[in-house]
Amino acid sequence: MVKNSFIPVISQEKKEENPGSVEFQVFNFTNKIRRLTSHLELHRKDYLSQRGLRKILGKRKRLLSYLSKKNRIRYNKLKNQLDIRESQIR
Repeated sequence: MVKNSFIPVISQEKKEENPGSVEFQVFNFTNKIRRLTSHLELHRKDYLSQRGLRKILGKRKRLLSYLSKKNRIRYNKLKNQLDIRESQIR
């Protein structure tokens, strides 16, 4: 049921942007992250899904760092639009 709620939003974005753009990929990863976190709230011991979530978070983090280096304005706009917190640097 949760999966179907994200499909209309993705289809709207496909019309506006290139599916290979960094913004679209981050948007797609964000939807997957939200779907997996809602799944993990019900199934706390699903370790394979936890691993998949960590992998997707890493991919999104790398894409966001790339975008912040290349174009800070687009990065800030995307971060505000998707309500993503600033990544913490160690």
